[in-house]
Amino acid sequence: MKQFFSLLAAMSIAVCSYAQSGGKVTGSIKDGGNQKIIDAASVSLLNAKDSSLVKTAVADKNGNFSFENLKDGNYLVMATSVGHSKSYSKSFTLSPSQGAVTLEVLQILPVSKNLQEVSVSSKKPLIERKLDRTIVNVDASITNAGNTALEVLEKSPGITVDKDGNISLKGKSGVVIYIDGRPSYLSGPDLANMLRNMTSSQLEQIEIMTNPPAKYDAAGNAGVINIKTKKNKLFGYNGSITSGYTQGRYARFNEAVSFNYRNKKINFFSNFNYNRNHRSEELYITRNFRDANTKNIKSIFESETGMENQRHYYNAKMGFDYSVSKNTTLGVVLNGYYNPSLWQSSTNTSIYDPNHNLTSVTSAYTENEEKWKNFSSNVNLRTKLDTAGQEITADCDFIQYKATSRQPLTSTYYDNMGNMTQAPDVLFGTLPTNIKIYSGKVDYTLPLKKDAKFEAGFKTSFVMNDNDARYDSLKTGYSVLDSGRSNHFIYDENINAAYVNYSRPLGKKWSAQLGLRVENTNSNGISKGYTYNTALNKFEYTETKFKRSYTQLFPTVYLQYTANEKNQFVINYGRRIQRPDYEDMNPFVHFIDRYTFEQGNPNISAQFAHNIELSHTYKGFFTTTVNYTATNNIIQQVLEQHEATNETFIKKANIANAKQIGLAVTANKSITKWWSGNIYANVYNNHFKGVVNNDPISIGVTSFMIQLQQQFKFSKGWAAEVSGFYRTKGLEGVIFIEPIAQVNAGISKQVLKNQGSIRLNVRDIFAGGVFKGYSKYGTVDAQFKNVNDSRAVSLTFTYRFNKGKLKATSGKRSSGASDEQNRVKSGS
Repeated sequence: MKQFFSLLAAMSIAVCSYAQSGGKVTGSIKDGGNQKIIDAASVSLLNAKDSSLVKTAVADKNGNFSFENLKDGNYLVMATSVGHSKSYSKSFTLSPSQGAVTLEVLQILPVSKNLQEVSVSSKKPLIERKLDRTIVNVDASITNAGNTALEVLEKSPGITVDKDGNISLKGKSGVVIYIDGRPSYLSGPDLANMLRNMTSSQLEQIEIMTNPPAKYDAAGNAGVINIKTKKNKLFGYNGSITSGYTQGRYARFNEAVSFNYRNKKINFFSNFNYNRNHRSEELYITRNFRDANTKNIKSIFESETGMENQRHYYNAKMGFDYSVSKNTTLGVVLNGYYNPSLWQSSTNTSIYDPNHNLTSVTSAYTENEEKWKNFSSNVNLRTKLDTAGQEITADCDFIQYKATSRQPLTSTYYDNMGNMTQAPDVLFGTLPTNIKIYSGKVDYTLPLKKDAKFEAGFKTSFVMNDNDARYDSLKTGYSVLDSGRSNHFIYDENINAAYVNYSRPLGKKWSAQLGLRVENTNSNGISKGYTYNTALNKFEYTETKFKRSYTQLFPTVYLQYTANEKNQFVINYGRRIQRPDYEDMNPFVHFIDRYTFEQGNPNISAQFAHNIELSHTYKGFFTTTVNYTATNNIIQQVLEQHEATNETFIKKANIANAKQIGLAVTANKSITKWWSGNIYANVYNNHFKGVVNNDPISIGVTSFMIQLQQQFKFSKGWAAEVSGFYRTKGLEGVIFIEPIAQVNAGISKQVLKNQGSIRLNVRDIFAGGVFKGYSKYGTVDAQFKNVNDSRAVSLTFTYRFNKGKLKATSGKRSSGASDEQNRVKSGS
């Protein structure tokens, strides 16, 4: 590590010493109507030959702007501001004999008198493509209205969501979710819970990165999805009020209020959201228990489970950015939520002999009453070192998740005639959770000659996870500690990282970006509980400890070739890591019934993947991508059985090595002035080879997925959209998933002089979102069917108010807390 940081410092010094000052352009902007100064206007420096963008700037309070460190060449300047038309300068030349140019005053003409009288809006495309990411503009899709963030993700290119809310990208699991550039620190059911409680009205964009640059944490086998929430861009005050009603099997409600204020020194922003979510689902499982030697069926278990989930989600976010000086901005962001919920489940399990003769029936009722509380804070600093773009940013984060969980399970046993065979048994579970995360990072950016750019930074994070599960059995009228199931799990982790990134054009047609990230991981875990000593016929207190420390390098490479105006090629490579989620290492037990449960695995270790992609884009709208991924020690969900007790349990384990090869096609185009469409198609083969439950496995399948969105824009503020997807048979670890399809439709109308909008959306019109699957290997032979409450009608009204003018912004804050927050599970 010391050698790496020394190398990083040496590279930074060398590159800084290489940078030299070049040409300079200055000018000013005025309103062509009243000759008043226009501050905060957007100014673009363009190549005179082809009008390609070179640099951007923002005019200061006196309307002045400048560009520095420019190479010799022919240029022109374009200026624009909200409510004004564009204005261009005359072309000019920078040369060794003329290194500085002062332009004539640029006059931009007003096109509207008052922002309060005219609603100025620009229609963003639904899908945008960049060198290293795909961007989805959430409000550009009508059928996103009234949906949750998880449902919006499900409709995004290449993203799939399974019955439990787990997210895959291009058929690969291990996606890391960021919120506004910060890791969510959540995973599994807890991440799904948070995304189900976030509404589409809170979202601005979704960035999808299959091979993120070195600046991002190396975590995420399949890549990174960054969810950008809405933020203030106006001087003065502005805000919105949103109210939504959704009818599925039960009614659901969501309300949101935002208020923002910005002046020349302070930008204040706030959001308040409430979401009431009430859903139900059914789960059908058939399990054939087989003899370990003969593989013949010993017994058949058929269970039917009805589940109901009621959640309330209260969220508040507020913060401010303060301009300490012309070049330095200090920001603070506070965020928190309170999420009480009640999950109830009733299961009837019919047990048959090999000839399918009923032998007994078990009825089970369980519930999980949870209360999750979250608080997060971020302090950030950004300082520009010069007008050429050299800057330093820093972030410090503190995040805490606290939860209480109460889980009773009552089981009643009957014979084949319906007579009770024994007294019901009751198991009480109390599962408190306390997670604290501290994180800090610093990033440095240095523009260089010939449009090159150097970036470097470092990050450190500390995670403390404390879970103390207690189970009590009710016997003869009083509770007794269930020592075999109770457990106290403590886990601490420290990750230190540093990176360098260099990008530049390699001539007129080639450009490259190279990055290297190093991450040092140190973790300690201890599991305190009781194990049964058969010799002494009693439980004994035991402590199981583990300690891991490793350092890994993660290179990234991007190479782009622009053959001509119509054809562009990009090849990229990246090495990724997927660390186990905190909950997956916790040996807690979560019950559905006496025969079915989920349990953590403290023996999981990290998985590593090599990703490579080659893409071709034609005319900017049609992209073809070929990808290959090789993953070692892959973490997947598996089914294991205890034949002696007829128990089936789900856990995460390092089961195999995996390989995937795929071909994806994306097209987005305006067919007419009123009709535009997007299509995403992906065919891929997943193959797993390894050992599960001491049985060797080698399974694979080729899958196909297609996603379609058709948008229609009519007169008088009316618009409509039809969207949907279809997936053929797929493979998730050792579980085969049957084909699934979904169709959505929606209409919208702008009202109240375009300050309000009404959206009506129908999701999963034909109720095709039913998950069916099976798993068969060794002695495991199970089939399942999960019917979700996916068909729903949503009506959403949004009213926007403002008084001010648009200000160019530098984008979202990206803090240091990323990978860690993704690995917390809150609200299973």
